[in-house]
Amino acid sequence: MPKRIAVIDIGSNSARLVIFQRTSRYGFHLVCQQKSRVRIGEGAYNHGGTLQAAGIRRAYGALYSFTHTLKEYRVRKVHCVATSALRDAPNRYDFIRMVRKRLGLNIRIIDGGREAFYGAVAAINLLPAFHEGITIDIGGGSTELAFIRDRKIIRTFSLELGTVRLKELFTDRNAPEEQIRRYIRTKLEKIPEAFLGRTAIAIGGTARALSRGIMLRHSYPFDKIHAFEYSVSTNMEYLLSVIRSETDRLGSLNIKKNRHDTIREGTHIFIELLQHLHIEKVITSGAGVREGVFLYDLLRNDSGRFPPFVNPSLRSIRDRFDMLHLPEGNKQTIGRRLFETLKTSFDDENDGDNRKLLSHALSLSNIGKTLTIYKEHQHAFYIAMQELNFGFTHRQILLIALLLRSKGDSLYYKPLYRRYKDLFSSKRLVKWLSFIYTLTLILHENSSKADIAFEFEAKSNLLVIRSDRPLYLAHEDICNMQKPDGLTILLLDDWETTSGQCV
Repeated sequence: MPKRIAVIDIGSNSARLVIFQRTSRYGFHLVCQQKSRVRIGEGAYNHGGTLQAAGIRRAYGALYSFTHTLKEYRVRKVHCVATSALRDAPNRYDFIRMVRKRLGLNIRIIDGGREAFYGAVAAINLLPAFHEGITIDIGGGSTELAFIRDRKIIRTFSLELGTVRLKELFTDRNAPEEQIRRYIRTKLEKIPEAFLGRTAIAIGGTARALSRGIMLRHSYPFDKIHAFEYSVSTNMEYLLSVIRSETDRLGSLNIKKNRHDTIREGTHIFIELLQHLHIEKVITSGAGVREGVFLYDLLRNDSGRFPPFVNPSLRSIRDRFDMLHLPEGNKQTIGRRLFETLKTSFDDENDGDNRKLLSHALSLSNIGKTLTIYKEHQHAFYIAMQELNFGFTHRQILLIALLLRSKGDSLYYKPLYRRYKDLFSSKRLVKWLSFIYTLTLILHENSSKADIAFEFEAKSNLLVIRSDRPLYLAHEDICNMQKPDGLTILLLDDWETTSGQCV
C-alpha cells in the first residue's frame, strides 16, 4: 500500500478530503483534512432527486481544489466515494462522467448498506472495546445503522431520512413539528427489531455537534470528542432544547454557526432514533465513513480488523516519535513484576486494565527524547494527549499521559490531576501507578539486563529490591524519589555486596 492514501467523501451537504500517512504496517496518522459545504443535494429533494446546477457547480469546484491538494501531497492512491445525494439522483452519471473526464477522479457510488458498513468498520477499529452497539450516522440525505457485536458487523440498514431532505420537505415549508415527527416515525417503523439495543455509537457532524454542546454544558474537562460518552436520560432535555430553539439562540446552546442550518433536523432524527431503539448510552465517534474506507483497504488481509493487541495510535506514536530506538531490555518485565508485587497496596479493582495502561506508558517512555532530553516528560505528555486518539477511553488516555508526565521528585503532576480529577476513580491509584512507572524507569535505565525481583513486607511497609547486577546510580535516585503512603525501599545488589535503605 502507498505511504499516502486519500479518501474523498461526497455527501449531500459536504464534500471532504482526508489524507492519511502510513508509518508502518498498522501505523498511520492524518496529515491533511479539507472540507467544503457544497450542498450538492440542495434543491434535489423537491425535484425528484435530480441534482441542481448550483449544487453541481459547488461540488465540482471543491473536487477541483481537492485535486490540487492531492498533487501537493503526492498522493498515490485515492478512494472517492459518494453517498445519498448522488445515488438518489437520476443525473448522477452525467456528473460522474464530467468529473472523471476533467479531473481524473473516479467516483464510486456506495449504497446505504455499504455506507453503514464503512462507519461500523471505523467504530470497531478506532473506538474503545465495546460488547454490543448500534452505529447511527445521520447524513444530509439518509441515515445509516449498523448492529455490531463482539467486533463483528451483524447487520446494516439504511433509512431515506436525512437533515437536508427533512429541511427541504418540511422545515423550509414551515411544517408543524408534529408533522415532521410523524414522518420520521413512519420511516423508523421499517427498522428491523434486531437493531434494538442500549448503546449507540454516534457518527457524523450532527452527533459531534451535539456531543460538543453536551461537553460544554457539563464543563467536561477533556477537549476530545472521539470516545466521549453520555447518558441519554441525563441529556434529553438539552437535545429537546436544540429542536425548539430559534436559529439565533443555537449559539447559546454551544452549537457552532456552521451547524445552524440543519442541526435541528438532525437532532429531531437523532432523538426519535434513540427512543425507538431504546438507547440508554451514547458513545461519540470522531471517525466515520472516510476512516472506514481507508481502514477496510489497509486491513483487507486482516478481515477488516486490527489484530489483537495492535493499537494504531500506539504504533503510530512509536513510529514517529521513538526515533532513538533504545533497547527495551527488561523494562516491561520490571514494570509487570513491580505492579504485581504492589497492587494490593492500592486496592486496584481493575488491575488488568491498569497493568496494560502502565505497560503502554512504559512503551512510550522515550518519545519525549525525540525533541530534547530537557523536559522530555513534558514533551511525552503533550504528544500522548494529542496523538492517543484511537482505542482508548478518555480516562485511559489521561492516565497514560499523566504517567508519562511523572518525575521522581513528585508522585504525579498535581495541576494536571486537579484539572482532570473527575475522570479518575482514585488519587491513590494515580500516585501508586506513577511511582511504579518512575521506579521502573530508574531501575531499567541503570541496567537494562539485570534480573530484578521484588518483595513487599506489608507489616513494615517495606519494598525490597534485589538485583543480580550493580545498580550504583539507582541508589541515589531511589532515595530522592517521593514514595506513596510512607513506603520504605531497601535496594540489594552486588555492588560490593552492600545494601542501601531509603525512607
